Amino acid sequence: MSYADVAASGPKQTPEEAAAPQPPQIVPSETASTSSLIDVDTPSVRTVPSDFLEQDVQTETQQQRKEREEKAADAAARAEADLAKKKRSAARKARKADNFLTQWFGELSDNASTALVAGNLAAVVGVSAYLGYKALGLYERGQLTWRNVGLGAGVALGVGLFEATLGGYLYKGKKSDRS
Repeated sequence: MSYADVAASGPKQTPEEAAAPQPPQIVPSETASTSSLIDVDTPSVRTVPSDFLEQDVQTETQQQRKEREEKAADAAARAEADLAKKKRSAARKARKADNFLTQWFGELSDNASTALVAGNLAAVVGVSAYLGYKALGLYERGQLTWRNVGLGAGVALGVGLFEATLGGYLYKGKKSDRS
């Protein structure tokens, strides 16, 4: 049995019951109440000045946001100034150490500087020979790995960079000593 069959088997509606309800009718009257309207002459109504949109700050929220942004900008500027001051201080200390080393190497006699160069060369050759000997021993035992090779190359690189730095100061010191 379908829904239509069930609905058809019940009691029939009268035409008044089947019709849609009538919309409410508005009765016009001459005495309309204006008590609910706002009186614009009372001081409780707030007005906006005509130049409202041209103002920099239009609301209290904008004012507070601008104050927060200004405080954050001031803090960032102070932090940047402190960082620049620390950088200048570190650079000044580095120049002072650089000048000291250059002056010290410049004051070395020719014999002392030759001995220093020979000592540096002997150190590089000695470290390289020692690392090669250790690598050969590890190879013969079958324990030579890429980690060991990398570690040895890193040590050799570190010694070479140290020696090159000292050699650079020696060169600068001797160059300034001659001029």
